[in-house]
Amino acid sequence: MEVEVRLFASFRVGRFKYKRLTFNDEAKIIDILDSLKIKKEELGLVLVNGIYSDTDAFVKDNDVLAIFPPVAGG
Repeated sequence: MEVEVRLFASFRVGRFKYKRLTFNDEAKIIDILDSLKIKKEELGLVLVNGIYSDTDAFVKDNDVLAIFPPVAGG
């Protein structure tokens, strides 16, 4: 199964902006985060195909996963 993973802001540092990655058919979002060495505590928001999702959700072939760190502003 292939998933397009899009990283934003500080998550791009030392990684990538977007990339198609291959995972097994039973992959959860948390598994993808683990493979990218992104801790759940560092996470701000996860979208699957533009819709908010929990890290325990499964992904499907050709899903687009957008991963954001917490947003700070002033």
